[in-house]
Amino acid sequence: MESRPVIASILTIGDELLIGQTVDTNSAWMSQELNEIGVWVHRRVSVGDDREAIWQALDEESRQAQIILLTGGLGPTADDITKPLLCQYFGGRMVVDPDALANVKHIFEMLKRPLIERNLKQAEVPDVCTVIPNRRGTAPGMWFEKEGRIFVSMPGVPYEMKGMMKAFVLPRLLAHFQPTPVVHRTLLTAGIGESFLAERIHEFEWMLPKNIKLAYLPSYGMVRLRLTGRGADAGLKAELEAQFNMLQQLVADVMVTNEDQSISQVLGKILTERGQTLSSLESCTGGYIGHLITSIPGSSRYYLGGGVAYSNALKISTADVRPETLAAHGAVSRETVVEMAEGIRRRTGSDFAIATSGILGPDGGTPEKPVGTVWVGLSAEGRQDSSHFHFRFDRQRNTELAANHGLNALRKFILG
Repeated sequence: MESRPVIASILTIGDELLIGQTVDTNSAWMSQELNEIGVWVHRRVSVGDDREAIWQALDEESRQAQIILLTGGLGPTADDITKPLLCQYFGGRMVVDPDALANVKHIFEMLKRPLIERNLKQAEVPDVCTVIPNRRGTAPGMWFEKEGRIFVSMPGVPYEMKGMMKAFVLPRLLAHFQPTPVVHRTLLTAGIGESFLAERIHEFEWMLPKNIKLAYLPSYGMVRLRLTGRGADAGLKAELEAQFNMLQQLVADVMVTNEDQSISQVLGKILTERGQTLSSLESCTGGYIGHLITSIPGSSRYYLGGGVAYSNALKISTADVRPETLAAHGAVSRETVVEMAEGIRRRTGSDFAIATSGILGPDGGTPEKPVGTVWVGLSAEGRQDSSHFHFRFDRQRNTELAANHGLNALRKFILG
């Protein structure tokens, strides 16, 4: 067994990562999963499809870490050089793995596609590795051990990599290293900036025991606060829970939830528990609120639907917004979003509705309604409400901020 702490490095391979054509989401996900089992990620490195660069990275990371996780470069094309390189690096020879071959044939039979020699070579692996089955694709993963170090190579396709990590890699790493347990408790706040939050709880943070750390995780108008305890002490969980209860009391007025959940998850939980439904009509957010709501499994229980009404004509025809309201106040106004919310709620028969309209940039603003102006309308039977926001970032971030702030306003509206 390895001594603690257990250190890992993540190596992502591919020219597309270096030129920004593909965003590396694998490293972030893998880091979170490793942290959950008590493995500390020392470094995350990206290299191109370059043999010398990959070889050098393997040497460097193995001097620092006990675990080196690789993704990418396992495809059937000429630029996928990871597998032959690893074969040479670990002094092996390429052989056909029967189970991997059967998996490739099965996938192509299911897809009713011709199987060519290039695809069959996906089943070749170095004879010095333990083969990791790929139940979600054709390229198998590979587990190598050398001088007390573990090297794991997986496909760069996130869906395939995650399947291997969950089913094979993480359980095996846990059994091999027995890392120090890590315990997290997380809450979500809204309506207060990170610096103001830090000022409010600075004394609490300063008084934390040495084995418990506080992390600030800001994102689009909200801040998660995470307490992390690390150690084998039997009383760690109880101590962490006591500190977490104190933290909740300090931020009670701005706390959205005391669980590690997104605002859309929180909203879904509230509606599910109350047996109530929601609809939406979006202008400036372009369906992003609907996307956040429906990204939660089971959202069909409470989300009836909605739409995107970008033009004034569609606001009138979709939600019965009055032409005189638009003429007097404009599309970006309290009056318009309230009528949008009222209209879509009546049309769908939902218990609640949310509507948005705004100017997200980079142009289109006026002195009275500058870029970043957003109105959110809310409706329930017998009552309406609205919220006015002003954001100062680019179009994409303004959209995300408008959606999150709007959903939080809806949460408070539902709770009365």
